[in-house]
Parts: sequence; C-alpha cells; structure tokens
Amino acid sequence: MALLLLQLAVLGATLAAAALVLISIVAFITATKMPALHRHEEEKFFLNAKGQKETLPSIWDLPTKQLSVVVPSYNEEKRLPVMMDEALSYLEKRQKRDPAFTYEVIVVDDGSKDQTSKVAFKYCQKYGSDKVRVMTLVKNRGKGGAIRMGIFSSRGEKILMADADGATKFPDVEKLEKGLNDLQPWPNQMAIACGSRAHLEKESIAQRSYFRTLLMYGFHFLVWFLCVKGIRDTQCGFKLFTREAASQTFSSLHVERWAFDVELLYIAQCFKIPIAEIAVNWTEIEGSKLVPFWSWLQMGKDLLFIRLRYMTGAWRLEQTRKMN
Repeated sequence: MALLLLQLAVLGATLAAAALVLISIVAFITATKMPALHRHEEEKFFLNAKGQKETLPSIWDLPTKQLSVVVPSYNEEKRLPVMMDEALSYLEKRQKRDPAFTYEVIVVDDGSKDQTSKVAFKYCQKYGSDKVRVMTLVKNRGKGGAIRMGIFSSRGEKILMADADGATKFPDVEKLEKGLNDLQPWPNQMAIACGSRAHLEKESIAQRSYFRTLLMYGFHFLVWFLCVKGIRDTQCGFKLFTREAASQTFSSLHVERWAFDVELLYIAQCFKIPIAEIAVNWTEIEGSKLVPFWSWLQMGKDLLFIRLRYMTGAWRLEQTRKMN
C-alpha cells in the first residue's frame, strides 16, 4: 500500500511537472512583444478650450506642474461627471489655499462608443485646457494602455492614476503624497504609493457570497505566489508615482488590460522601486466592467503567464523607452 501511494505521488508530481513545462512553452510561444510606444497622428494633439489643436507634451520634458491626474475612461459618460466634480473641487480649493500648487487632469478616452470625450471636454471649457485636457484614442487599448498614453503626455512632478468611477475619495491623494514622501530618499528619484482597500476586506467579505470570497482569496494568493510580494491590494485604481517611476515602469509594461496593475508592481519590485501601501476611503460604484468569475479567471491566467514569460525570457525588463 505504501509503495502504491509512493508511485501515485511520483506519477502526480511527474504529470504536474509536465503540465508546467507545457504551459511554460505555450506562454513563451504566445508571448507578444512589448507594445509599440506609438501614437496615431490624431493622438499627438489635444483640443484647447477654444477647440484648436495643440501638440501634447512628453513625460521626457521637464515637469511644469506639481501633480498630473490621469483618468482612463471607456464609455464613462454617466460616471465621469461625479468623479470630475469631486476631483476638480478638491484641486481648486487646494490651489486657493496654496497658490504655488499646480495641477492638470488628463482624461484619456479609450476609444469609447458613447459621449465620454464630449462630457470631459465640457470641463476643459470650464476650467481651461491648462488644467483639463482630453485625449481621445483612435482605438481601445485597454485600461493599462490608456493610462500609459496619459502618463506619457503628462507634465507633473508626481502622477496620479485615478479611476473614472470616483470610487476613491479624491482628497485621499494627500495620504498617498505623505506615503510617498515617507519613502525618501528615493533611489533615482523613483517611488510609488498605492491606494489600498485591504483594510475594508472584512466588511466586503460580509457582503459577498462564499464563492466570490473564495475567488478573491484565490486571486490574492496567486498575486503573492507568482508576482508581487508585500502588497495586499494591487488592484486599487488610485496610485501615485514620481515622474521617474512612472516613465520607468510604464515603459516596461507588456500587459495593457486588467492584469496590468500586477505586472506594473512586479516591474517596480524588480527595479527595486520603493512602494508604500496606503489605506484609502473607497466605495463600490455600480457599472463595473468586470464580470467577477470570468474576469478573475482571465486575470488568473494572466498572472501565471506574466510570471512564466519573465522566467523563460520571453519578456525582459527594458530601460525607459520614448514614445513616437
């Protein structure tokens, strides 16, 4: 009996190893190259408040604002105004308190099929194109790709990515700024502060089904096991970067859709960029584009492939690249 159990264990281990090798080969063969940092001709410009075309700046220019806020938006004509009203109210009040504080909000319309760009442009007309700019992408790139386009056109010393649904209360940016400053001295001027909902986990579990809770814990385990250590919430869409950290991490990013946050933090840890995880106020907003089971299944596959593609050399970390 003991011999039979041993044989079964050996067989199981062999099959598992063979499966891992096979999956690694599939991950290597199907690996796409680094997405080209390319803008379509129409994406090199934005419309100022008068409707005239102006050339977008580059992240490789010297910063001229203290804070850039990048808002990826796909079919967000209904949810975007609530977020923009809160964000701009806070930013304007902060500027009145401290006239030296300067900011810009960049709304990146990720190939929307609704009136997202028109809704966002009303804020450009109201506040001026020095404070609010709208980038309309020719085609949908995915959330990670849209954020990268905005970041690479930003002017801020610090760059905040913020979701269009307004789930995170905007004044919490000051918590992230403090977390970022506490990481000093920054190696090569690079540091990241991640908003986190981990402190709300017990409350959210009480409102979830056992199945969704199981999926959540499974996803957290895969993130920890395969890619990112020490960060409990990688998916919160409220993250603050120094300009140098943003250019370095987003230049190396392969994944442009849902799992991009995990690869982004994996890249940051590989480059030894210090990361602070900061608790933020967060409210679930209706209209999420994630379908719980299938989206988590897709992200689980993406996590495994991220790890295997870096391990097999299909993907390699690169130094900062410029967009053309």
